[in-house]
Amino acid sequence: MSGQLNFSVVVPAYNEEHRLPATLARIGGYLAQSASLLPAEIIVVDDGSTDGTAAVAEAAGAFPGVVVRVIRLARNRGKGAGVRAGLEASRGERVLISDADLATPIEEVEALLASGADLAVGSRALRRELIARRQPPARDVMGRTFNLALRALGLTRLQDTQCGFKLLEGSLARRLAGAMRLDGFAFDIEMLARAERAGATIAEVPVRWRHVDASRVRPLRHGVQMLRDALRVRLWLWRGR
Repeated sequence: MSGQLNFSVVVPAYNEEHRLPATLARIGGYLAQSASLLPAEIIVVDDGSTDGTAAVAEAAGAFPGVVVRVIRLARNRGKGAGVRAGLEASRGERVLISDADLATPIEEVEALLASGADLAVGSRALRRELIARRQPPARDVMGRTFNLALRALGLTRLQDTQCGFKLLEGSLARRLAGAMRLDGFAFDIEMLARAERAGATIAEVPVRWRHVDASRVRPLRHGVQMLRDALRVRLWLWRGR
């Protein structure tokens, strides 16, 4: 399968050998049954894992009309770096970013597609009744506080920028991949800021979501890093970069 595809799914993964088989089976099975999305690809970006993440992804079963590709980063650089590598390598007319834990079910892509936006952002904040299992209080407080900080900095009007479920128009995805610089969890902020600067239409779409244990996010440490990176984005915008 070569050339332009209808759909790409980018799955950044770090030490996900245990969760990845079920995730790939669910995504691959869904795509194979969705004629309008075929031909399609799943791109797993192994962000310098120390376990068998890449091997598990390479051993994924075959799905009609769907190819699974694996990109290996030489060292652990961060979720932003993994997403950027996946977007750059994508060939789909539409590109979905999905977390390896499928906290947002793959089926929710239908809501993002229906928005018709160049960049559709899955949101846990617009309809909180769609949250099947809430995240721990510390993470919830961090998320709300971070969003307030982003609003104060003039970086977003969205209520939830950090849900790991986003759909981009393909050429926009690859253009953003070439411009983005942040490697950490705040890459979403840079993506949204650069997309808005590029004149892309952005929609925030409520999606179903469930907290999954063994998250890579550490509220205090990553919260400080994300705020620092948000300030960097704000500075870049002021400087016209």
